[in-house]
Amino acid sequence: MSFLVLLLAVWIEKFSALRHRVQRDGGWIRELHKLESGNLAKRPWLVLVILVLLPVALLGLLLLVLEPVAYGLLALPVHLLVVIYSLGRGDLLGGLGPFRDAWRREDLQAAAHVAKRDLDICAESGEQLLEQVQRHLLWQAYQSFFAVIFWYFLLGPVAALSYRLLALAEENAQNPALAERAGQLRHAFDWVPVRLLAASLALVGNFVAVSRIMLHELLNWNISAAQLINRVGLAAGEIPPAVVGPEGINTLDCLWELLLRAAVLWYAGFALWTVLIH
Repeated sequence: MSFLVLLLAVWIEKFSALRHRVQRDGGWIRELHKLESGNLAKRPWLVLVILVLLPVALLGLLLLVLEPVAYGLLALPVHLLVVIYSLGRGDLLGGLGPFRDAWRREDLQAAAHVAKRDLDICAESGEQLLEQVQRHLLWQAYQSFFAVIFWYFLLGPVAALSYRLLALAEENAQNPALAERAGQLRHAFDWVPVRLLAASLALVGNFVAVSRIMLHELLNWNISAAQLINRVGLAAGEIPPAVVGPEGINTLDCLWELLLRAAVLWYAGFALWTVLIH
């Protein structure tokens, strides 16, 4: 069922508006701010237990009840809704559109403005700005899609939901201690899938260049997932130094195509594994 859910999730994301109706975080974020500013302000672990562990436990109990009924057919829509909710927020390619237009026109002022407005990215120079956008593309693709489908396929919707709630806690927490604790747990969640994606990018890109990086970073606990996927992505795609104009936009296209090839590789692996275990 996991592979079917992943196929349906991609189809819904591309051809339906269901994702935007499902991904509503307002109520959860209000509860986050209420708890972290109340009596639990000095107990960040307890806030995470209430806002992450409790919803995940309730989901697990619901699935435990539904799985035996009708050969698991009643659990299928729950799996699908959880995966869709757990995917990243926003439209990654759509959000890059205004920046791409400004950069193609070589209008650095407009590019800096839309990067700040749409992507929350600031840089001191045009070259740094494009590099920041490249990092944004790689990181968002990883945390929005690859990390979620990895944990769903490996451990089911409970793990996928855990990852997204930790990400929301880290990104929206106003209490630094709470954001730090959520980030630590998220770092642990990221350790395996980001390295698996790095290996995938090596297979669909420049294998030798990625191998040189992974020889040093494979077991490095201290490097963040964002840093690792940025280094590996640029090496795998053989991305040249940043330049203004259409050539700079071509680097974004190359990275996106690289990520698409990696996604196809993952789905092929999921399909093969599903066939072998059945």
